Formats: sequence, C-alpha cells, structure tokens
Amino acid sequence: MDIQIVIDALTQLFEPTHLGFLLLGTALAMLVGILPGLGGVAGLSLLLPFVYNMEASHALAMMIGLLAPTTTSDAFPSVLMGIPGTSASQATVVDGFPLAKKGEGARALGAAFSASLFGGLFGAVILTGAIFLARPIILAIGFAEQMMLIVLALSMIGVLTGNNVLKGLASCVIGLIIGMIGFEPHGTVRLTGIPGVYESTYLSDGIAIVIIGLAMFAVPEIIDLLRRHETISKGGVLGSGWLRGLKDTVRNWWIVVRCSMIGCVVGALPGLGGSVVDWIAYGHVVQTSKDKSEFGKGDIRGVVAPESASNAKEGGAMIPTILFGIPGSGSYAILLGGFVMIGIQPGTQMISEHLDLTFTMIWSLALANVFGAGAALLLSSQIAKLTTIRYGYLAPFMLVLIFFAAFQATLQWNDMIALFVFGVLGVFMKRFDWSRPALLIGFFLSDRIETSLYQSIQVYGYSIFERPIVLILLGLTVLSIIAALRYDPNAGKVYTEESEASTRRKWPQIGFTIFMLVIVLVAFFDGFRYQTLGRIFPFWVGLLGFAFILPVLFQQIAAKKPCSVLSDQELLGDTSHSVFYYLGWIFLGILGGTFLVGFPLAAAVFIYLFTSHKVGINHVRNALLGLSAAFFFGVLSYFLTLEYPQGVLQWFTANYLGFEMPFYLGGPQ
Repeated sequence: MDIQIVIDALTQLFEPTHLGFLLLGTALAMLVGILPGLGGVAGLSLLLPFVYNMEASHALAMMIGLLAPTTTSDAFPSVLMGIPGTSASQATVVDGFPLAKKGEGARALGAAFSASLFGGLFGAVILTGAIFLARPIILAIGFAEQMMLIVLALSMIGVLTGNNVLKGLASCVIGLIIGMIGFEPHGTVRLTGIPGVYESTYLSDGIAIVIIGLAMFAVPEIIDLLRRHETISKGGVLGSGWLRGLKDTVRNWWIVVRCSMIGCVVGALPGLGGSVVDWIAYGHVVQTSKDKSEFGKGDIRGVVAPESASNAKEGGAMIPTILFGIPGSGSYAILLGGFVMIGIQPGTQMISEHLDLTFTMIWSLALANVFGAGAALLLSSQIAKLTTIRYGYLAPFMLVLIFFAAFQATLQWNDMIALFVFGVLGVFMKRFDWSRPALLIGFFLSDRIETSLYQSIQVYGYSIFERPIVLILLGLTVLSIIAALRYDPNAGKVYTEESEASTRRKWPQIGFTIFMLVIVLVAFFDGFRYQTLGRIFPFWVGLLGFAFILPVLFQQIAAKKPCSVLSDQELLGDTSHSVFYYLGWIFLGILGGTFLVGFPLAAAVFIYLFTSHKVGINHVRNALLGLSAAFFFGVLSYFLTLEYPQGVLQWFTANYLGFEMPFYLGGPQ
C-alpha cells in the first residue's frame, strides 16, 4: 500500500475543521445517547437534513462523530434510570441499575465508559485489518456477487430483534415493499395509489430514509416512555468510585477482550448489529463465570461485558457498510443514506479509488470514541442532573424536532403526514414485537437488490450459477436460512403472567398480522401491471411475504398457550394512557396545529398545552417553554436557511392581507 495514502488520511483526520465537526458530532451523540427515546438511528435521521448542503468531508465527520459515542453515552440512562438509552444498552440495565441503587453509580459508569472505549478502539483496529484482507476479494466482485451478498445479508435478518424468526423475516419483506414505492429501475411508478383513480406524485419519488428511521425508532420509543415514566430519575446521584470502575475494567480485561471480539463478529454480520450484541455478550459472561450469584443484583462484570461488545460492534458493522454498501445495523442503514446524499458510494470504489477516505472514516470512528468516553467521564456529575428532569418536559420538544427534521426531507407537507403514518406502523410493530431494524434494513436494501437482480439477469443470464463466488454465497445463504429457522431465542424462557395474558388477548395481534398480509397482497398483485422483467421482484417479494406471514397467522390463531408468535407489549408494566391518546396529541397538536397556524406557532402551542397537561399548570413556565422552542426553530431557520411547513394562517395573510409573515412565524425564508 502506498504510504502516501496513509499520510493523506492522517492529514485529513487532524485537519482542524474535520476535528471541529467530529467534536460537534460527538457532542450531539452525547445528547442523543442520554435522552431516552433517541438512539443512533433517530439521531442520524435528525442530522441528515442538516448535512444535505454541507461540504462532504464535514458532513462525514459529523455523522461518524454522532454514530460512535452514542453507544458510550447511552450508559447514563441505563445505569441511572433503568431505561435503555439505545437498543444496544438493554443488557447494561440488568446490573448497572442495581449498582446505582446501591450508591455505586459512579463505579458502574466508570467501568462502562472505560470498557466502551476499549471496545471502540478494538473495533477500529479490526476494521483496519479487514480493509487489507478484503481488498483483493472486493475487487473481484461483479453484479452477480453483489446481488448474492445482499441476499445473504437479508437472510441473516431473521434472528434480528425479536422472539420469532418468521416475524423478523416478514418485517424485512415489509421493508422491501416500502422500498418499492416510487419509480422502479425501468422507469415505471408503482404503489403510489389506485391506478386510474388517484396516484400520488409525492410517493412517485419514494419515501425518504429519514422518515422511515424516525418513524420506526423515535416516535414509538418516545410514546412508550411517555406512557411508562412520569419522571426519568428520582435522584441522579452518582456516588463515588470512578477509579474503582476503571480498575474493574482492567481487572476483567479478559472479559473485555472476549466481548469486544464478539462485538466485532456480530457487528460484521449484516442486520444483526446492536440489537442483540449486548445480550450475546452478557449471556457469554454469565455462562463462562464460575460465580453467577450476583448477576442481576449488581455485578460489575454484567456492565463491562455488554458495553465493550456494543461499542466494538461499531467497527464490525462498518466492515460490510464500507466494503459492500450493506448496512451492518439500522444505524448504518441511515449512515449509508447519508453517504449517498453527500456523494460517497460505498463498495469497490472505497477500496480502489478512495482508500484514503476509507482510512479517515475508520480513524475518525476511533477518535470519536476517545472524545466520547473522555467527555462522558468529565461531565458525568453534570449530566447526571439531567436525569432528574421529568420526561413530560423533554418529550414535546423531541416530538416537534423530529417532525421538523422529517419536513426537511423534501420540504413538502406530505413528509409530516408520512412520518405520522409510518410512526403509527412503528408503534404497533413495537407493541406486537415485529422487528423494526429488519424493516429499516430491508427498506434501504430494496432498491439495491432489485437493481442488482436486473443487472445480473441482463448481463449473465443463467450463467450466473457458473460463477464460483456466487455459488459459495448461495450455499452460505441456504445455511443462514437453516440456522435462522433452527435458532430459538426463547430457549429456556420462563413465561410470565404477561405472556399468559397475551394468549388470551391474541385477536389484536392477529388483526395486525392480517394488516401486514394485506400489504404483501397489494405489492404482489401490483406486480401484474408491469412488463415481464419488472414483475420478477414484486412477485418474489410477495411470495416470500406469504411464506413468512401466513405461518405466523396460522400459529397465532391456533395457539392455546404462550409462544413466540404471541407478544403484546401493552401488557408489560403500568401505563398511564393508551397509544391512541398520544397519537391523538401528535395528530391534532402537531399536524392539526401546523395546518392551521404553521409550524413555529403550532410547536409553541403544542409544547405549552402538553406540558400543562402532563407536568402541571404553570402558565408562565409552560409559555416560556413553548416560546423557547419557537425561538430555537427561528434561529435554526435563519442560520441554516431551512423552511417550515406553512399553514392556513400564512396562506391567508399572503393572499388576503397582502403581506408575508416573517420566517420565524412560518413565512418564506
């Protein structure tokens, strides 16, 4: 390898502007990880509209800076609140929260941050090595091999997030169908409405990945936390023991190394990623420990194991992302969308033509981990105080922010409507345990696999099966499907009263499964509208949907006792209101309010009314909170020249009163 490439990468890495944007992304990552309800997917989805017109290297630094430290800062809510900050920190709660309740929160966080730092650096080293080893293989890959790699990736998604493999695979199919909306590779629009009656021009361009990411991960999590947590944390007291936590990581170095290896391997498997890696690492350390008596009660090993694995998986997940353009996790699906937006095409070009940029990305990932861990240690005492804020204050700000970010996707009112519609889908997928990460990855890969399929058919024909790498990948795909079907994530599971109740209340679950089946039916029969080659993808996706969803439906109908196809999160824990209550707030308060008075005023009124209802009536305080949000969006719009969705009020003043309202009240920028 040319030493000049390494020099160019290091020069770019330590260029002041690059470091500045990397630090900015890291700061945003700290906030995203700390606030429950957000995570890497939601954070990147919020960021994408703002990096659209940025210089590519600056946008890249911000995105990687946000992605990496999120899995470090998510330890705050996991340890101090007992609420997973992201999906990758669920296992940390098991022993981290009991330690905090014992007054050893500082010790748990010290161990978590140091283990997370090691895992992140370990993942970056492995990623660097993978680039050298994989380069000759990647340069030999053609259309057919790319297609089979994507098929292999999709076949692995069955074991992603959830208790039932068929539900995971079916969720991926639904993602493929949503990705089919709009123009297909031959130029025909599909799934945009009822042919000959009404077809949406908005849908002809497809759904933006920003909207799907926010709808699947931000909206459901915020609503769920609102329903279950009036207050984030009662104390937010860390206690002492930072140094002891660091010593715990050193003393358990072999656990940290082993779990970092697990994180890299699991992260490199497309689709598996952060949703399960922490549990795999936690299960490994429990199984390999002689003394298991303290696990679940506050064992420090139960903190260092998942934290080292969850951060190491970031390096592992970037391997298929950079080398093949296949997302290693839901977060990386959004990251890939950002790459495409700023003109970076992952794949063979990253190795053959842009190797310096590749190394800059890898080392930026490592550097962001160092920044994130250092900031977490330095600011912990202050950050802990944020956990005493009632969630009712934070949630309305987060809701208006994600709708604002969604609108920036195409600057059309339909962006907000699409976010609400898919947000409702995400809420019920979460409730009935259908895999949202699988849907997001299927959505992102839909266009790529269809394009590769047509290219392979046109270039190779039946000779595609004479190519050695294709045959190897086909064999691995078959083995992957067999392994997924044999895999039982519920082995040894003890069913509780909630799971018993899910058997008695199974008809809502059956109704949702029928709804998913209807989506597949629509996509399948829509395929008859196209020419022969254009029918192939819809038909195959439809057949796979039937193969995965129908068995789930039959099992749900026949079930007489608790099983993995029956899961209703509505039955877990105490909830204050149904999901329809909060969906009504969003629909009337944000969408309805924006339609009437425009977004800035609607956001201010929504926050005022929501905090008055959920937190308490204090007109001055709540009005100031609402006005502060409007002021924030005004400043954002002014400096970034962003637009707001306008309402009837803005239209009326412009057309009947003869003047445009100022931009900070929803007028044109």
